[in-house]
Amino acid sequence: MADRRRITGPIVTAPLSFIASPSDLSNRLQRTRQTNEIRRIFLQTGLTPSASGSAYLELFPSNSGTNITSFVHTRPSLKLTCTAHGPRPLPHSTPFSPHLLLSCNVKFAPFASRVRRGYVREPIERDLGVHLETALRGLVLSERWPKSGVEISVTVLEAEDEDEKSVWGMMSVLSGCITVASAAIMDAGIDSVDVVAGGVAAIAQQEPTPPVPSDRVVKEGTNRTVQLVMDPCLAEHDRLVAVCVVGYLQVRDEITEIWVMGDALESGEKKAENQFGLESLVDHAVQAAAEARLVLLEAIKESTELKLRRQSLSLEQIARK
Repeated sequence: MADRRRITGPIVTAPLSFIASPSDLSNRLQRTRQTNEIRRIFLQTGLTPSASGSAYLELFPSNSGTNITSFVHTRPSLKLTCTAHGPRPLPHSTPFSPHLLLSCNVKFAPFASRVRRGYVREPIERDLGVHLETALRGLVLSERWPKSGVEISVTVLEAEDEDEKSVWGMMSVLSGCITVASAAIMDAGIDSVDVVAGGVAAIAQQEPTPPVPSDRVVKEGTNRTVQLVMDPCLAEHDRLVAVCVVGYLQVRDEITEIWVMGDALESGEKKAENQFGLESLVDHAVQAAAEARLVLLEAIKESTELKLRRQSLSLEQIARK
């Protein structure tokens, strides 16, 4: 007598096969952008009605038109959403503060990376929140909002880290957090000095492709080339030697935040030439922030025009009544 409660399997079966990691793939992405070219940026404000200000930022992958040969996500992009709540009065239990209290929180969604993340706040999220708060502290005119506070919450919907142990991708995440948080602050109408934009640059090692361009230096004793690039992507480079991210105020020509990871002196060039030193790395990061600032200003301009158009329409409706 057959067991009717048991679900029988299919007649034709196949063994379970796992997908290889992107590091095992032979078709690794190649950088098609110029060394001084950043990825395309999509930025829009006013997406969260319940918040005082909000913004959404997305970095499009460089090789969006190439064919997909694997189920592994080999063309990562960066997607961030930010909300700004405030300025609002502080609780009565809080000590008196003559300046605006800024609180920044960065949180990765569980599905943001290839390895599913937990809901408990990780140490890298605390570090990103501290760096973001430092970058925004020089932006807001805090003396105009005494006994008040602003909460900046950034949610990373998709990150571009190559593995769960890599922290190189966090530099691009911090750069995007600075830009999207600045857009949310502008959307909230908080008095600020200027818009602060994030920029990132890196010294990368790549397999040489003859002929070697003039902006690359062949490392002695190896078959690799050293390249100074703006807006690096982990999937497009074999190895990153040093990465620098800055928060840049162009009106004051001031850097509100700088974070350097790696050793810029071990970039493969001769130390006497000092072609790709720390100063060159910071200059390229500032240049990347200046280009991202153009997109930020255009997004703020479109949002302001839309708000004025809606306000004029509401005034016309009131006048007709």
